[in-house]
Order: sequence, then C-alpha cells, then structure tokens
Amino acid sequence: MADAARARKVADRIKTLIAAGLDPIVKDPDLGFVTITDVRVTNDLQHASVFYTVFGDEDQRAKTSYLLETNRGKLRSHVGKQLGIRLTPTLEFIADAIPETAAHLEVLLQEARERDAQVAAAAAGASYAGDTDPYRRDDEAADDDTAADSTAPADTDRA
Repeated sequence: MADAARARKVADRIKTLIAAGLDPIVKDPDLGFVTITDVRVTNDLQHASVFYTVFGDEDQRAKTSYLLETNRGKLRSHVGKQLGIRLTPTLEFIADAIPETAAHLEVLLQEARERDAQVAAAAAGASYAGDTDPYRRDDEAADDDTAADSTAPADTDRA
C-alpha cells in the first residue's frame, strides 16, 4: 500500500497527462473546452477520480461527458504508458460542480450586500432610544456611593 504523499504525486502526474493528451487522443470536434480541475487517487493507487469542468451550455456538457466515457480506455492506456508504475489506476470522470457553486455563492453575496445597504440606510436616520451612553462611569458610581452614605443613619453608641 502506498502512502498518501505518493498518491498525491501520482494524482498530479495523472492530471497533467490527461490535460495534455485529451485533444490528441479524443480527436472529436464535439469535445468542449475541458479543464481538468482535480484528480484524486486512492492510497493503493488502484482508482483515480478525475474532476473536470466544461465551458458551454448543458448540451455541450452532455456531449463532452459522453466522449470522455467513450474514450476512457484510450486515456487510461495513455496514462499507463506515461506513468511508469506497475498498475494503472482505473479512471472515473466526474463533472465538477465548481461553476454552479460559484454562481450560487455570488447570488448569496449579492443578497447580503443588499441587506447590508438596507440596514445602513435604516441606521442613518436613527437616534438613540435613551442616553447616548447608557453605561455608568467610575466617577459617577463614586458620587452615587457618597450620596448614599450621607443619607444612611449614623450608628450611635449605646452606653
């Protein structure tokens, strides 16, 4: 069993090999603008998950997904020849959800900006409900203590 550091190195190498060999191996004009975003290899180097994104609409993504699945054997063979390890890992192509996630986060950030602007607009004309500084200060507390002491009845000696 290989260690995690070696698995990361093999994953980086697989990412480079697939990205460089994608156009010459697939040779199909329907292949979209594909970006290999990440590759994860199991610690035993038997399986590799290849994450990719496709620039274009849903139809372009579907065609690219089909072409990648159809040419998976050719890509695995290319990786195996270039990698130089005893066993070539199986390849699994997974469409990465980075663009959809980024778009969703952008919408949430825009909503937060709008709410912040509403709160700032409401706070611009607001005034304090009570005093501007509702906290007691030490010098005020000392004045209050001396006033309370002067009103307290004095102890008298009983003889």
